[in-house]
Order: sequence, then structure tokens, then C-alpha cells
Amino acid sequence: MALGAIDNRDRRPRLSRDRVVQSAVALADQGGIEAVSMRKLALELGVEAMSLYHYFARKDDIFGAMIEGVWAEIELPAAEDDWRSALRRTAVSAYRALLRHPWATGLISSTAAVSAPRLRWMDSVLRVLREAGFAPGMTDLAYHVLDSHIVGFVLWVLPYLAIEKNDPKFADNFLATFPLDEVPDLAAHIDYHLAPHENVSPFEFGLDLILDGLERLREN
Repeated sequence: MALGAIDNRDRRPRLSRDRVVQSAVALADQGGIEAVSMRKLALELGVEAMSLYHYFARKDDIFGAMIEGVWAEIELPAAEDDWRSALRRTAVSAYRALLRHPWATGLISSTAAVSAPRLRWMDSVLRVLREAGFAPGMTDLAYHVLDSHIVGFVLWVLPYLAIEKNDPKFADNFLATFPLDEVPDLAAHIDYHLAPHENVSPFEFGLDLILDGLERLREN
């Protein structure tokens, strides 16, 4: 190579822990958590698989770092907001983050989900409830209702999003082929969804019902 010439053979950034995690998240977002393996990650990063073990001793450690990154995306309750607005904003932020990464909800109940960002989120939600004046028992119940609404709703909606992605005409085909006189209210429900109109987010509708109920309990 001539003096002063630039070697263009490898312009990749240097391997780092963050690069490994970012690549793992990208693989999972595209193909699910089962798409993440040391071999596939190494291929994506252009390195030997053994290079990854410098940063992570095992694949579960990568999963932990991935879910930690997802929780870091979630907006914590703002101190300047009233308790209801603070909890609403953080719940919506958590819901959207988990939808952006459909694989993440499946790891929520695993040891990989125990991370500093997750614990900070839990602590901040509990603090908002306590400072709002809820008694310890009600704080405990309120936290679990909010948490289960977020995680449970994501688990409920993901299969429907997958159907829409893989078969956009599924609802139309159902209406065209199924004997609708047997399920008239379901047919009307599907027609409503297919019609062009502004839909209230079912997640936020349910969230507001929870918060309205908590407000009434707090005032009693």
C-alpha cells in the first residue's frame, strides 16, 4: 500500500459492550429473542464468536443487558407533575417501550429483568403513590394493578399486531368467509375497527379507568 493511502478494508467501529447490546436488540426486534445467539451476533458484528465472551460470559447476560436498555428508555415520573399525570405518563412510556421491543415482555418475569433501571422505575412509581397519600396496603395494590395493566396489555396486543403484520387482510377475509349471522356483534365490532375514525387507545382508556378509581379511593 502506497505511503499515505487509506486502508478501507474495515470501517466498522471497534467492538464494545454497547455495540454488542445494540446489535442484539436489533436482531431481537427483527426476529424475536430466539434470533439472538452468539454465532449470529458475531456474524452481525463481523467478529469471531469468542470475542463476545470478553464482554458477556453467557447469552443470558446479554439478555439482561438488553432488557436493561429497554427499561432505560422508559420515562420516569416527573417530580413536577401531579401524581395522576406522573403515573399516566410513565405508564404510557413503559407501554410504548415494550411495544417497540416485542421480545422484552417475555423476559419480564426472568432473572434477566432484575436490573438497575427496572428497580429505579419500580421505586419511583411506589414513591409517587406514597407521596400522593396512599396507605401502604393501597400503595401495594395500586402498584401491582398498574404494572400488570402495562405488561398484561402488551402481552394481549402483541398477537394481534403480529396478525396485522403477517396478514393485513385477515379481518376482511374473516368478514368475507365466516357466517356472520352466528356472531353479529363481533362482526359489528370488526366493522367498527375497519372504519376510518379516531380511536381512543384501549390501553390508555383502561389506564384512565384505573387512575380514576385510585383517585376516588384516595379521596375517601
